[in-house]
Amino acid sequence: MELIIGGAYQGKWEYAKKLFPHAVWVNGADCTLDELLGAGGVHHFHDFLGRQMEQGEDLERLPELIMEKTPGLVIVSDEVGYGVVPIDVRDRAFREAVGRVCCELAARARRVHRVVCGIGTVIKDA
Repeated sequence: MELIIGGAYQGKWEYAKKLFPHAVWVNGADCTLDELLGAGGVHHFHDFLGRQMEQGEDLERLPELIMEKTPGLVIVSDEVGYGVVPIDVRDRAFREAVGRVCCELAARARRVHRVVCGIGTVIKDA
């Protein structure tokens, strides 16, 4: 599994498409869990997590499930934990959940990339 992270609008997906030109991509904003687990890559993964939270799904087992079912998945996600802490309790819960899941995915990933201004840097290469 490969994890590509960075701030919003930093060119993560374009970077990912160049690195993995043959991957079949799904959009986390509207894909199902089965579609995600059957894909080669998912962009807007943070949106997928937000939708799962809204549906009351438990995200704790998701990193393990991804590694079991789709160990070659490329995950592209916004880093949502920077900046001012949101006042809204749901926004804070979302921010924390995305951070926790991405930390677990990063620990399990073969490689982690961070993209800033369209420039990717490998921050983990196991």
